[in-house]
Amino acid sequence: MIRRAFIQELGGGRMEPEMRDVLGGLQERGIPAELFTAKRLERRQLPLDRETLVAGDVPSVLGALGQLGLEPPPTNDYPRSLEPFLHRRLWTSTVRRLVACIEDGSSPPVFAKPQGRKKRFTGHVFGTQEDLLYLQRTSLSTPILCSEVVRWRSEYRVFVIRGRIVGVRHYAGDPAIPVDEAQVERAVRSLEEAGEGTAAYGVDFGVLETGQTALIEWNDGFALGSYGLDRSLYTELTLTRWEELTGGTPSR
Repeated sequence: MIRRAFIQELGGGRMEPEMRDVLGGLQERGIPAELFTAKRLERRQLPLDRETLVAGDVPSVLGALGQLGLEPPPTNDYPRSLEPFLHRRLWTSTVRRLVACIEDGSSPPVFAKPQGRKKRFTGHVFGTQEDLLYLQRTSLSTPILCSEVVRWRSEYRVFVIRGRIVGVRHYAGDPAIPVDEAQVERAVRSLEEAGEGTAAYGVDFGVLETGQTALIEWNDGFALGSYGLDRSLYTELTLTRWEELTGGTPSR
């Protein structure tokens, strides 16, 4: 059970909205919390244990897990069980191959992003020589995920705790165009039945110009953008995933 927490601040009391929500949510639960900066964590100045939540950005959460002697969780942006919901072709490649295709004009534009947790560049549609400027500081051997270029009419994040959808928040496109809720529920059920989900996570879905509801990507339940999800639910999601990552006793 979580008995206290460290919540990341940016310095001078500045905080990301999600961290303010967690701080408020913990106060409502009577869990004492202290703010920390990334520098304090890096200097090992925080007394960490498995009953202490660390909420912050991805490097900070992974750094805290490392200090506890725990391996970082694997990334899985596109779980196998969700492939039928992609509605577009997806493949792995490298920056070297992408650059070669763009330079010789041998392929249509593709969307590409780094594979794995290290975001060496931002996901982008690559189709011209000018687009290669996004890769200037990226190693040619960097593995990437590529997909056909599609047009999203609207995009949503679906929040799941212990296999149950607890919230859906719009974050891009036309909010008047909703996702197919039945399709989303089928996707989450497939993920849970395959055992590919975690105790808490977010999974992004959108509506294509064809009208189909399609998977955008799966997101782990730590350091997750909330897009205004109710702070009590976001706090529960954060606690649930941290307890799973550290092998702690789930809070109820």
